[in-house]
Amino acid sequence: MSIYLVFIAAIVFNAGANIMIKAAMRKNPIILEEGAVLNAFIQALKNPHLIAGVILFGLALAAYSIVLSKINLSVAYPIMTGAGFLLVFLVSGLYFRESITALHVFGSALILAGVWVLAR
Repeated sequence: MSIYLVFIAAIVFNAGANIMIKAAMRKNPIILEEGAVLNAFIQALKNPHLIAGVILFGLALAAYSIVLSKINLSVAYPIMTGAGFLLVFLVSGLYFRESITALHVFGSALILAGVWVLAR
């Protein structure tokens, strides 16, 4: 398998993890009251979206570790974070209906340009 496919998988898994955790907290927010850490942990274990997010983070870590064995960190990390940000940004606006301003779009275009330059 191409290292670039593994890299794309790492990016998608990482973004997917963040998206799943956001979905989990929208449906069943964890309320952390003073002295109730164990209760919050049990509440988290009962949330399938949160569990899916944690699993996706694990898959992202495994895939990204493979990527780092072949690609320089100085290139891989900015691409990983920039591309992941762009995926999360799109889903936040389209699925979660979060506010997206012209300034957000401009900033995202700058990030996309930076990822493109680094990937070359």
